[in-house]
Amino acid sequence: MLLPGLFFSALILAALSGVPGLLSRGSGGRTASWMLAGAGLCGLAVAGAVLYGGHPWQAEMPWALPGARLRFQGDALGSFLLAPVTLVPALLSFYSEGYWSDEVHAHTAPRLRFFFGLATGSMILLTAAANAMLFLFAWEVMAFMAFLMVCISDQDAAVREAGWVNLVAAHTGALLLFAGFSVLAWRNGGSFDLGPLPAGFAASPAGTAAFLLLLAGFGLKAGIGPFHVWLPGAHAAAPSHVSALLSGLLLKMGILGLLRILAWTPDPPLWWAGLLTGMGAASGILALASALGQRDLKRMLAYSSIENVSIMFLGLGLAFAGKAKGLPVLTLLGGAGALLHLLNHSLFKPLLFMGAGSVMHATGTRDMERLGGLAKRMPRTALLFLAGAAAICGLPPLNGFAGEWLIYLGSLRALEPRGWIWGVVPLAALAVIGALAVAVFTRAYGVVFLGEPRTEAGAHAHESPPAMLRPMGILACLCALIGLCPWLLAPALNRAAGELSGDPALRLGGLANLGALTLIAALGVPAFAALWLRLRRAPSRSAGTWDCGYAVPTARIQYTASGFAQMLTDAFRWVLLPHERRPRIQGLNPRPGRFSVQPSDPLLDRALAPLFLGAARLANMLRFLQSGHLSIYLVYVVLILVALFTWTLA
Repeated sequence: MLLPGLFFSALILAALSGVPGLLSRGSGGRTASWMLAGAGLCGLAVAGAVLYGGHPWQAEMPWALPGARLRFQGDALGSFLLAPVTLVPALLSFYSEGYWSDEVHAHTAPRLRFFFGLATGSMILLTAAANAMLFLFAWEVMAFMAFLMVCISDQDAAVREAGWVNLVAAHTGALLLFAGFSVLAWRNGGSFDLGPLPAGFAASPAGTAAFLLLLAGFGLKAGIGPFHVWLPGAHAAAPSHVSALLSGLLLKMGILGLLRILAWTPDPPLWWAGLLTGMGAASGILALASALGQRDLKRMLAYSSIENVSIMFLGLGLAFAGKAKGLPVLTLLGGAGALLHLLNHSLFKPLLFMGAGSVMHATGTRDMERLGGLAKRMPRTALLFLAGAAAICGLPPLNGFAGEWLIYLGSLRALEPRGWIWGVVPLAALAVIGALAVAVFTRAYGVVFLGEPRTEAGAHAHESPPAMLRPMGILACLCALIGLCPWLLAPALNRAAGELSGDPALRLGGLANLGALTLIAALGVPAFAALWLRLRRAPSRSAGTWDCGYAVPTARIQYTASGFAQMLTDAFRWVLLPHERRPRIQGLNPRPGRFSVQPSDPLLDRALAPLFLGAARLANMLRFLQSGHLSIYLVYVVLILVALFTWTLA
C-alpha cells in the first residue's frame, strides 16, 4: 500500500496546490510551489520504485458512474511519464513566482495557480488510469484547465480566439476518444477497463475503426500534423510557464495514449506503422519550415514542439513496424527512442519557453525583429537558452542527441532487403529535420541574443531575477546529465520499452558507450578550439583596411529574422503560402521601409477558418427556426421522432 499511498499523495498535493492562494493571496505562490515540490518527491519515489525496483502496483475502488471504476495501474510505461509530470510543474511554479507574481498580476495569479494545480493533478491521474471512463474524466479536466490557463489574459482578442480554437479541438478530441473507447468496450463485452487486446482484433474492421478514432483523438492532443491547428496559437497566447507545461507535458498525454495502444496490440497491421511514419516525416519537416518564418519567439517554439512530436511518431512507427513484422528488437529500439525523446523534450522545451518568458519579462516583447544584443544584457538567460537550443537540435553533449540516436539505430536495424523502406524514411526524415532544427535555432539565438539591439526595448533589457533563473538552471543541468550519462536511464527504458515489445528479456545495449562518445565530443570541441587559437597566435603583421566609412556595428547592418530565413522559406513557399511585405522605393528620397515574411498555416487559415465561417453564416441563415414559441419546438420534436421511426422501419 506504500506506492499507491505515495501516488495519491502526489495527486492530492498537486490538485490542491492552488487552493491556499485563493484563501490567502499573500503567500499563495510559495505555498503552491512547495506543495508541487512535495508532489514531485512523491511522484519520483513511485516512478523510481516501479522503474528501478520492479514494483508495479494496482489499486481499485468502486464508482457510481455506469461502466466506470476507479481502477489504477502503476506500470513502467505510465511511471516513465510520471517522473517529469511531477517534477517539471514544481520547477515551473517556482519560476512563476518571479514571472507571474501576485504583485504584478494580483487578479489573475491566484486563479492561474488553481488551474495549474488541477491540470497537473489530472495529468498525474492519466499516467495510471486503467478504466476508459476514469481516463476520459481526467482528460476533460486537463483540457478544460488548459483552456482556462490559455485565456487567463482574456482582455486580448487574440488570446480569446486562441483559447476558443483550443477548446474546440480539445472537445473534438475527447469525442473521438469516447468513440474509440466505445468500440473497444463493445469488443470487451461492455467493459470499459483498459488492457491488452485479443489477437486478430487489430486487423478487423472494428480494430481499424478504433485505431483511427484513437489516433485522431490522441493526435489532436499531441499536436501532430494535420491535427496541430490549436497548438501554435495556444502556446503563443498563454503565459510562458503555462506554455512550458502545455508543450513539455500536456502534449505527451497524446503520445502516452499511442504508446498504450502499441503495448495493448499484439499484432498491429503494417499499415499502422506506415501511417505513423508518414505523419511524423511530413509533419516534422513542414513544422520546422513554418518555424523558420515566425517572428514571434513563442510561436516559433510552438512549431518546434510539433517537430519534436514528429520525431516521437517516427520512433512509434518503427516500434509498430517491429511488432507487425515480428522483430522485437526493432520495437525495443523504436519504442525506447520515442520514450527517451519524450523525456528529453519534457526537459529542454520548458527550458526554452522559460527562456522566452525571461526575454519577455526583460523587454516586454516576443517579436524577434525588435530584439537583439541580449547576450550582453542578459548573459545567464542567453547561456541557458543556448543550452536548450543545443539540446533540441540533438547536439552532444546534451540529452537531445541520445533519444534521436536510438531512433537512428532502429532505422539502421530496419534496413533489410525486404523492409528497407521502414529504415530509409525515418533516416531521411531525421536528417532533414535535424538540419532544419539547427537553422531554426541558429536564427532564433542569433537574432535575439547576438549583435546589437534593434529597438529601445532590447537596449534597456535587464537580467531576470534568481527566482526565474534557478529552475532554468536545474533543467539545463538535467539535460547535461542525461546527455553525458544516458546509461543512468537504461533500467527504466528497458522496463518501459519491454512492455511495448512484449519481451521483457530484451535489453538496450550501448548506452554506456553513447555516454562516452558524448563526453569525448564535449571535451574534444573545446580542445580543438584551444589548439586553433594557439596556432593563430603566431606573429603576423596587421594594418588597417579601407572600411568605406564603417565605424561601429549598428542594427541596420544585421540580418533581420525574416531576411535570415528567406532562402529556406522560399523553398517551402508552395505549402506555407506566406504573406510578404516588401518596401516600395520611390523618388530620390524614399521613405524607410522593411521587408518581412509571415507564413500562414495552410490548414487553419486556408481550410478550417473558411469552413467554420461558412458554417456560421449558414447557422445565421437558419435562425428563423428559433421562433421562441414552445409549441413550434414541440412540433420539431414530433417531426424528428417520426423521421427516426420511419428510418428504423425502412
